[in-house]
Amino acid sequence: MTRAPRATLGALAAVAVAACAGASATPGASPATATRAALAGDTSTAALLPPGFGTLRQQDLAVRLALVGGATAQLLPLDESFIRLLAPDSYRAMRDLRASRRVALDSIAQRYRYPRYSVWYVSFFGQEQGEARFSPFEVILTNAGREYRPLDVVPLTRGFGEQRLQQRDVQSALYVFDGSLDLNQPLEIAVETTRDATTWSAQVLPRVERERALVRSRASRPGATGAPASPPTRPR
Repeated sequence: MTRAPRATLGALAAVAVAACAGASATPGASPATATRAALAGDTSTAALLPPGFGTLRQQDLAVRLALVGGATAQLLPLDESFIRLLAPDSYRAMRDLRASRRVALDSIAQRYRYPRYSVWYVSFFGQEQGEARFSPFEVILTNAGREYRPLDVVPLTRGFGEQRLQQRDVQSALYVFDGSLDLNQPLEIAVETTRDATTWSAQVLPRVERERALVRSRASRPGATGAPASPPTRPR
């Protein structure tokens, strides 16, 4: 596992990942339960939003940036209170991704011992002919006047550490940030030299607030039931 952003890519372990950030540990919980709570997302908010009633697509929660070298970066938060707004199949995919990489995420949480974490699913796409380079550690989220750099990066795809893309290639990883990052407030997202200070506040957050209201309305109807939950993937 590599400590970002100062660590070198050669130390990155090729483990896949996923998780969300946001919840504080429950008083009296076992260490394992507290760690899972820190990685599971904002459960106080998520409790108000039952899964299975969302309709959003993954791209509705994501921010995309066209990078100077010809690659495109996409950043998607995996906070539970956000992914519960996804359509049932997409929600299950993100939840199962998190569960299947629980061991890697627990290790990160135990190493840093922060009360909560914000985990983002970050992908780099090769869009042009020829080879495009990308710098995976040059990712900064600015929130409430504070810059957040990844605490750790866990690759999801082989070749992530090579930092290059052919046309139509995709390289992905899970980026773990300090969970004091407030996803319900404006964010500026920077990848390499490309910055986006408007998409999150002008597009993603209004969409999230509308969908939250719709989910509550759908769930409150008599006899309403969300999509059935499939068994989570066995942790690796």
